[in-house]
Amino acid sequence: MSQTNKRLDQVVLEARRNAEKREESYRAQALKLFPWVCGRCARAFTHSNLQLLEVHHKNNNHNDNPPDGGNWELLCTYCHENEHSKLKDMAGRADSGTTAATSTFNPFADLKAMLESKKGG
Repeated sequence: MSQTNKRLDQVVLEARRNAEKREESYRAQALKLFPWVCGRCARAFTHSNLQLLEVHHKNNNHNDNPPDGGNWELLCTYCHENEHSKLKDMAGRADSGTTAATSTFNPFADLKAMLESKKGG
């Protein structure tokens, strides 16, 4: 493995560790602030199934972690996945400012001329 690859692996590993630390910190904080209930389906959680309760960032910015939890809500795994799939669907439909090319083919463009040539022919 080259030095460049080793360095890149170290950077990626460090970024993952930092993200995990950040997540643990806001997750622990959210679990202290909020009742252990899914904010969508109202499923209640206990210590035995708490791993299925996730922190959702309301504004979808995972770096926006205010100490009062104003950007968080606790969602079960299923509702959390559903929220993110909605975002993916909306992103696919969002107007990106570019217009897709439209078809310029017109199957009837020369129809009148074709009909007239048959009449006269």
